[in-house]
Parts: sequence; C-alpha cells; structure tokens
Amino acid sequence: MTAPTDIASLLGELRASPHAAAFLTSRSGVITRGDLADRALAVAGELHSRGLQHGDTVGLAVRPGPETVAVLLASMRLGLRVVAADPRIAPQVFASSLRLAGVRLMITEPLVRLAAGPAAPIVGLFGIQLARLDSVAPATVMPRRLTVRPSPDHSDSDADAVLVFTSGTTGRPRAVVHSPRTMSAGVASVTELTGVRRGDSVVASTVFAMLPALLAGAAVATSIDRRTIHRVSPQFTYVTPPQARDLLEHGARFTGRVFTGSAPASTRLLTRLRDAGADEAWSVYALTEAFPVAAVESRDKADFDTAGDLVGDLMPGMSARTDCAGEIVVAGSAMCTRYLGGDRLAEVATGDRGVIDGTRVILHGRLKDMILRRAVNIYPGLHEPSLHVAGVAQAVLVGVPDHDLDERVVLVVEPEPGVSESELRRSLRGPIAALGDARPDDVLITTVPMSGRSRKPDRVATAALAAGASAMRMPRC
Repeated sequence: MTAPTDIASLLGELRASPHAAAFLTSRSGVITRGDLADRALAVAGELHSRGLQHGDTVGLAVRPGPETVAVLLASMRLGLRVVAADPRIAPQVFASSLRLAGVRLMITEPLVRLAAGPAAPIVGLFGIQLARLDSVAPATVMPRRLTVRPSPDHSDSDADAVLVFTSGTTGRPRAVVHSPRTMSAGVASVTELTGVRRGDSVVASTVFAMLPALLAGAAVATSIDRRTIHRVSPQFTYVTPPQARDLLEHGARFTGRVFTGSAPASTRLLTRLRDAGADEAWSVYALTEAFPVAAVESRDKADFDTAGDLVGDLMPGMSARTDCAGEIVVAGSAMCTRYLGGDRLAEVATGDRGVIDGTRVILHGRLKDMILRRAVNIYPGLHEPSLHVAGVAQAVLVGVPDHDLDERVVLVVEPEPGVSESELRRSLRGPIAALGDARPDDVLITTVPMSGRSRKPDRVATAALAAGASAMRMPRC
C-alpha cells in the first residue's frame, strides 16, 4: 500500500489511528497520533481565539518536534503563514525578517523564551547571544493543557504556508515561500526515497523528514544521539553530516538506511556510516527552495571516478539544466512558489556550478556567496554591514576548507589608517558577539584584496589569503 503524501490529509491520518505512536520521547515515552491531532486542533482553536485570521503570519521559534508539527498543522488549517524564526541569528537580521514577513505573534517554548529573556545575561557568559523574541510582535508559549475548540477550516493547497529566510541583506533579508502543495511534493519524494512505511521507527530532527514518516504511520524520535539510535533501531535515520560525524565519534551503531542532508557528505563519511551498520548511506542534495533535488547512495558515489562531486540522480518531478555561466538551475513540483514579495517562479538558480549528465547532477564548486559551517548556511551579505564600525575600512566574511567538506568562517578585516589592532578588536567585540550563528571562528587583520574597476573586495583572493594565513582567533565576547 502506497503511503499518503498530501500534508492536508495528515490530521485525518493521525485521527484514523489515534492509539499508535507518533513521537517517541527521550525517556521511552510516547505521544500518540491522537494526542498530536488533538494538540493541533487545540492550537488552531487557541490561535483563532486570539484573533489571528486567514493570511496572518506567525513566527515559530520552537525546536523541531511534536509542537512544531502541531503549530504547522494548526496554521495550515486556519490559512496562516508560518515563519521559521531562529533567535540564534544576528538580532538585526532576526528583527528585519519578522518585520518583512509581517509577523503578528511569535510562538516559542519555555526554554527558548527563558534563554532569550530573563536568562540572557547568564547565557551570554557562554558566548551565546539570542535575539529578543518580542522585538517585532508579542511572544507566547502555547499552554501545555489546551482543550479542543472550534476553529474555521481555511486550508488551501496553493496558499502561502511556510516562509524560510535565506540570503539578502541585513535590512532586507530574502524569504522562500512554500505552499502545502510544494511541501507535499517534497514529502512524496522523501517517502519514495526512504521507503518509510506504517510501523517503522524513524530518527530525525527536521520537519521534512518527520512529515513523511507521520503520514506513512511511522513513529519519530527527534533526539539525535547514540542512545536513542540504539533504543529505537530505526528503519531510517536523517542527520546532517556534522551530526553523523558526532555520532560516529561516540561509537554509534546504525540500522536500516541513513540519509544525510543540509550540507555536502563525502564518500568517506557515507562509507563510515555503512561500516557502522547502516544498510545504505545516502547523501541528499537539496535547497531551501527545493527539497529534495537529488540523492546518491554511498556505493554509487564511491564508484564515480570522473571530475566533480556526484550529488545524485534527480528526484521524480524535478528537472535541472545549466545556464550560460555553468550554474545549475532546477525546477519541479517540490520547488517553492516564489520569494516573498516576488512573482511566481518557474525555476531556481542553485548557486552551484556543475553539469547535468542525463538525470545525474555533478557539482564543480559553488558560485553563490554562501558559507556552510556545520550544516548552517551563512550569507556574508546579511552580516557584513554590521561589522563596518569605526576603525574598519573593510570587513569580509569568507569560508575556508575544514575537515570532511565542512568550512570555517574567517573574518578578514582591514583597519583604517592609524587604527591599532587593539582598538580594532575593541570596536568589533560587540558586533561580532551579535552575529549569532555567523560568528567567525577566526579573525585575520590584514589588507583585503580588491579587484575590478569599482575596487570591490575580491572574495576569492580573500578566501585564499585566509586559508593560507595563520588566522588570529578573536577573544570570546
């Protein structure tokens, strides 16, 4: 029997088997499918009672899990848009994102609200600075005990459902817009790729892996650790490459099929996963704009002996081409509808240079100005303006190669004439602390290479300079 893939049917699927497990908690507890459906309907009633109406936007600063799914289902029922809001990013970018999206209410969880609010000074001692959750709209935690109340059903497969901010500038970030229809197409691809079925156990901490599992009737554990994997013995596991490396370093043994995504996975890493017990180890190529695009199993990747990085065969419903600059451009049913404020998209540029060989996607490097560190996308253009403080002539964030296809972030700074290194470091201490997830690993103070008639920073030369230099680590702020 083919597993359902339409997100709009998930509430009904949950209620059809109310006593089966939906989520497996960290202490061998269970959240049933009926519990999850009731929670979603109760959250819908609560949001409706607070005056939120069709077309309004809510922010969601909740770690992926049952509450995330409940809020997402409730919002789609009411016709609301959900903005994925991460308070670990730079506060200016966080506030600009919420303001641009028109967020009316921020939904969070107790631990996040505490860390971003009353406990912020204590959290700051550990080098963590979270953005204020109520900087644009009121922030709230959904009460643990909610009763199911009536709420209107405004669900629409083609309406805006989820907004995810990606690149842009500090003052005007850019958001990807997905509808229930595009998300359902992605769910269908993941379902086919993973083969998830009713009764399976799944370990995953990303919504795009949870939704296919729940629709198929599988139970999901969201804790990514060795003990959970041993206890659950999952049929499929979805992790980022950094999570996979951490699990391997702690002696994890895998079962079933293991999928890695959100960052490149090397042949060596995939082989290590199979050596650690996985029946198959896959790397998934995806974008914020389209999930998934292609996928490759470790044996095929190991057998690939020509130039480039094989990221896999295109998923059903996806197509790809290269443009005149050699950039890969993709289109298909799992692609976002548009960028916020823009027209409907026919295709999306990936920012990657490469070739398409039949259905195979082969990368030859990155064109997009983006750094990938521990599966987190960092866009220099979002953050560099905040670093141009007094005493700074140029400030450029670049990525330099780290182990196993990861990158380190280096801030290359050129001081204004007459400004000492100590003065420069004092001026930058605050702005660097406010960068959140984009905070550099190292700071290199030197002359920034320039190029072109407009004398703009040469990012390629700057990255080469940073990679070849003994970068000086900035003291913790």
